[in-house]
Amino acid sequence: MTSPSAPNPALPPHRKVHVDLGPRAYDVLIGRGLINGIDILLKERRLLSTPVVIADTNVQALHYNQLGAAIQKAGTKEIESAILYPIGPGESSKTLENYTIALSYLAQHRVPRSGVLFALGGGVIGDLAGFVAATYLRGIAFVQVPTTLLAMVDSSVGGKTGVNLPEGKNLVGAFHQPKLVLADLETLETLPPREFAAGMAEVIKYGAIKDKALFDRVSTRVNPDDTDLDEIVEKCVAIKARIVETDEFETKGQRALLNFGHTIGHAIENATGYKTYLHGEAISIGMRAAAWLSVWHAGLPEADARRIESALTANALPITLKPEVDRAAILAALGNDKKVAADGRNRWVLLKSLGEATSGHELPAELVQKAVDILA
Repeated sequence: MTSPSAPNPALPPHRKVHVDLGPRAYDVLIGRGLINGIDILLKERRLLSTPVVIADTNVQALHYNQLGAAIQKAGTKEIESAILYPIGPGESSKTLENYTIALSYLAQHRVPRSGVLFALGGGVIGDLAGFVAATYLRGIAFVQVPTTLLAMVDSSVGGKTGVNLPEGKNLVGAFHQPKLVLADLETLETLPPREFAAGMAEVIKYGAIKDKALFDRVSTRVNPDDTDLDEIVEKCVAIKARIVETDEFETKGQRALLNFGHTIGHAIENATGYKTYLHGEAISIGMRAAAWLSVWHAGLPEADARRIESALTANALPITLKPEVDRAAILAALGNDKKVAADGRNRWVLLKSLGEATSGHELPAELVQKAVDILA
């Protein structure tokens, strides 16, 4: 369910995707200048009690004043300490330590069960803040305000929250749906080009698994000022919303389709200590490996695998590993992925064709080894 126009004339024109999860349903709004109208949205949804904002230090400097002022227009109490915990940017900050400090901050400030937590930033902030919201007082409301392309199209939608352990990515977490997702495309104007490119990895993924027309559009360079960016983001969010609606808790196999490229991508992040690649960059490399695994095991035409490589490079994404990355460490990290089955084997998402993915594939170790080897 999408809408290209604003139902409330007080808001800027925007697109809306409704995520239909019964009592946990919510809207994803996509447009430019939406943060300034968040007071209207909070009043409509009665999210008016004790707001707390979590952001990393980069986003705090860029966007907190605007968000804080807009929240205050809703008539909520003044925010004295906007940043719950000024964590550094990047995946290495998504830790149990930062999570527990955040919980203590809420407790010290006596945030009540009716409080509302705002996740302002990229996927790291959304995952961490969402996990805090899911577990503080057994669950409080939270609002996603993603400021990266990757978070807008992927991590802010679907209710997955959590943090990493040294043994693997996202091994601790909970499902906790937001009350609202507000994707203000104007925030992307402050996003470094490398971060925007990282978000394009997830955009390309959506086209590859579900929408060939979308893949065709994004197989050439996409830029933050493109006039159809709102439509591109909407299509990605709608794909994820429909999958989440059918498999909210990842028990039926449908949601696994979203993991195309992520099995090796997560292993790359783990093997490099989350310091060498942005998440989208690791997923880009992982998608190249998954594309060739699809050729060797699922019948994807070689030409389509090369089209995926071309789309990634056209959007300034890496498709090979840096020389210092240990391929043996990547193979070892595959065993710690949270999606490993009870028998200790990975289940792979592969493509039959562009726009058609299937999940649950078991692959021989030598084929996985071959896929990692081609990344050198």
